[in-house]
Amino acid sequence: MPVDLSSLITYAAIVVILICLAMVVSLRKGVPGGVVGRQWRVLMFLVALFTAGYLVAPFFGVLPVETMRLIVALIFLFGAIYVLITVRLVYRVIKELAG
Repeated sequence: MPVDLSSLITYAAIVVILICLAMVVSLRKGVPGGVVGRQWRVLMFLVALFTAGYLVAPFFGVLPVETMRLIVALIFLFGAIYVLITVRLVYRVIKELAG
């Protein structure tokens, strides 16, 4: 398997997402219940889903084009959902702090 710039970037992304997954799981204990707790569980699920998608990325070359396009589209969709939930959580925190 040849190593080019896009492969190196993909491997770096995998390392970063694995670090993120470890952080999300370790922070779970400090997250209160209620709305924030539910949102955090969704975020944990999304980070795990991204991790799975990132781990599959090096094998995109052997996947059929339609399967690869579907995986990329799903990553985009769930990425947008992740950003929405994150922004809403930050908004709520700022609103509480400004109280």
